[in-house]
Amino acid sequence: MADPKGFLTTGREVAQTRPVGERVKDWNEVYVPGSLLPIISKQAGRCMDCGIPFCHNGCPLGNLIPEWNDYAYREDWTAASERLHATNNFPEFTGRLCPAPCESACVLGINQPAVTIKNVEVSIIDKAWDSGDVTPQPPERLSGKTVAVIGSGPAGLAAAQQLTRAGHTVVVYERADRIGGLLRYGIPEFKMEKSHINRRIEQMRAEGTKFRTEVEIGTDMPADALRRRYDAVVVAAGATVSRDLPVPGRELNGVHFAMEYLPLANKVQEGDLTVSPISAEGKHVVVIGGGDTGADCVGTAHRQGALSVTQLEIMPRPGEDRNANQPWPTFPMLYKVTSAHEEGGERLYSVSTTHFEGDEDGNVQALHLIEVEFKDGKLEQKAGTERRIPAQLVTLAMGFTGTDQANGLVEQFGVGLDERGNIARDADYATNVEGVFVAGDAGRGQSLIVWAIAEGRSAARGVDRFLTGTSALPAPIRPTDRSLMV
Repeated sequence: MADPKGFLTTGREVAQTRPVGERVKDWNEVYVPGSLLPIISKQAGRCMDCGIPFCHNGCPLGNLIPEWNDYAYREDWTAASERLHATNNFPEFTGRLCPAPCESACVLGINQPAVTIKNVEVSIIDKAWDSGDVTPQPPERLSGKTVAVIGSGPAGLAAAQQLTRAGHTVVVYERADRIGGLLRYGIPEFKMEKSHINRRIEQMRAEGTKFRTEVEIGTDMPADALRRRYDAVVVAAGATVSRDLPVPGRELNGVHFAMEYLPLANKVQEGDLTVSPISAEGKHVVVIGGGDTGADCVGTAHRQGALSVTQLEIMPRPGEDRNANQPWPTFPMLYKVTSAHEEGGERLYSVSTTHFEGDEDGNVQALHLIEVEFKDGKLEQKAGTERRIPAQLVTLAMGFTGTDQANGLVEQFGVGLDERGNIARDADYATNVEGVFVAGDAGRGQSLIVWAIAEGRSAARGVDRFLTGTSALPAPIRPTDRSLMV
């Protein structure tokens, strides 16, 4: 145990955020640089090194949390980094973006504020980069086998890095112009600056992984050509089909999917555009969807100078404490105030959009909604609660329905689908087509970054076993496994 009395003598402290008036004027990460350094050792010391560390099971990656907490408490940052990387290829991503189901499963959280596991994680990896502890790990010898990875999100990158280190020649194909998938174009700069992606890509290049951008498999390159060229294929294309809202007025100008809106803002930060073609500047903005993607739209609209921002959620407002049907150590649905919500705007719960209203030029100018409630397990509209709110920009952030099938990838490979429309796979992440594997949201459905990395690592082991008959890579998480956070 790091500090036997730490959980009794030290209260929970988290990273400080910059003042709202300052941070909405730029796109830098919202946290005060260096704010964790004076407190993180004591925060790590709050870990109780439990006999049964439920945080392990709360995390799909199986992170060795008590071990690297102990090293962080003792300020042995090199050892802490080694333990952190033992289960997680990209802790700088998860330490910034993961909702931390490990903290919900923390034993201390039964009757006290949980250990700040996520803050400790990001402190360890940031120190590791600053001190030069993160270095390329090229394989000692090559296997002579080749693997194509389709998609460069967290699942694809994790699979590629593991397979490269196992000695295979790996090429990652990405249909966008830059590597990173949703990490690159779905996550705003203020949540994670893209320099973190760039330096990890350089590490992977130095290890031997190759990258091909602006190549869409199924369109630019047929699936059969890819299979002829490589000994194995990993499909990590994500679940990128956005859920639509088929109500009157959906066709009006100014109504966009979140993933049409957010990437353009990121392209401005990359220097590709001077101004986003879809901007909230001077507009009343409505975000439909109460999840993290919706919050990303809220924060982006603030920085673009929106007149007002309103976020709609069809479900009731969650409570601030656990419900009885979500006991520890499960992942509870709680009311969450993100950094974007701290910056302003209004959040409306238990409302449903009935239609959009446009002006004479076909531009959206208002949204009509009605309150809803659960009756006998079904959502019903409440008569007399209709209202109209101004809206010159509407973003649809209601989640994703599955893997893109319009580009022919699924059909050309001939892979089977499960009952939810995801690519079906077995315990080794293999599809029904020999040599074709699937990892991440493409096989799991929309999920968390920790699940994507965990599945990428697990699929890599399945590919390695397929190519060589054995594998020294970490044992996989089975596709049917579920952690406490589900």
